[in-house]
Amino acid sequence: MNGIKLDASKVTEEVQAYHRKLIDSCDTLSAIRTVEVGSSASEVIYRQDKLQLRHYISEHPKKCRTPLLICYALVNRPYVVDLDTRRSLVRKLLALGIDLYLLDWGYPDANDSHLDLDDYINDYLDNCVDQVRQHSGHGSINLLGICQGGTFSLCYSAIYPDKIKNLITLVTPVDFKTPDNLLSHLAQNVDADLAVQTYGNIPGSMLNDAYKALMPMRLGIQKQLRMPDQLQDRDKALNFLRMEKWIDDSPDQAGEAFREFIKEFFQQNKLIQGRIMIGDKAVKLENIHQPLLNIYGELDHLVPPSASVALADYVSSKDYEALPVDAGHIGIFVGTRAQNLLAPHIAQWLLRRDD
Repeated sequence: MNGIKLDASKVTEEVQAYHRKLIDSCDTLSAIRTVEVGSSASEVIYRQDKLQLRHYISEHPKKCRTPLLICYALVNRPYVVDLDTRRSLVRKLLALGIDLYLLDWGYPDANDSHLDLDDYINDYLDNCVDQVRQHSGHGSINLLGICQGGTFSLCYSAIYPDKIKNLITLVTPVDFKTPDNLLSHLAQNVDADLAVQTYGNIPGSMLNDAYKALMPMRLGIQKQLRMPDQLQDRDKALNFLRMEKWIDDSPDQAGEAFREFIKEFFQQNKLIQGRIMIGDKAVKLENIHQPLLNIYGELDHLVPPSASVALADYVSSKDYEALPVDAGHIGIFVGTRAQNLLAPHIAQWLLRRDD
């Protein structure tokens, strides 16, 4: 066969072994009835439209007096920070004495297509910050923004600097037009006006397919081929299924907010130019003077390091730290090494500034 010799017995052996793994995988899956995520105890302390604000219940003593609010992206669901008992940024922060709150944006429906960034930042996020301030009894709070939620948190902190004591950004895009940003290259060709006119709200499944297309071999073919190895054992299978549940749990995006974010952040890169307006409020990154911890994944393909490290050039924070983590965009939350680094560093960083 064109100079390639195949060992028929070896090929047969490998095919049979793979077949056995498939059978074992089917047996494992048939015994799993439910896949639980987001298991840390919490109470909803505030609701507004689809939004819920959660306060985590902890048996551990609070070491950091100032509470921490987590603001996640509109894309996907925030329970990736609390995937299971072992892979949980939430549980690790609670164990280290952090008083923790989480903003859950919920699932927009057709009635929410008019929501824009003014609604999300100057209304929803601002109300949640005020609720945390009231609930905790603190005039200013700590804010942790993740991915797009980090961009929202930067905008918020620039508009309302007196409400945020310490700011943490995690895998957060700042410069949306760095040459190695594959997602940005894709976004430049999106007709946001036509997309919103066609769909109203942008389907989460369509966005999810676009993210997967950025790494078709790794997130497609290789993932499928490796699946039987991950499904043979019940514990491994549950880990895999929790991750898959999160990946496919993609809320639709409110049309107007999507239009603004694509056009003004990705296509026009206005954030670093100081030309973003959220409602009637200007976003000037130089207004951010708080201590700032900027964490990014060195292997991140959605928010490459270049898109995050640019932040240092635009804020006024004299107390600024960049923390590179040897992980990708999702591995930074669920990878064992990243998990062992992330929560302790965040907790220690906050405690040193909890005067």
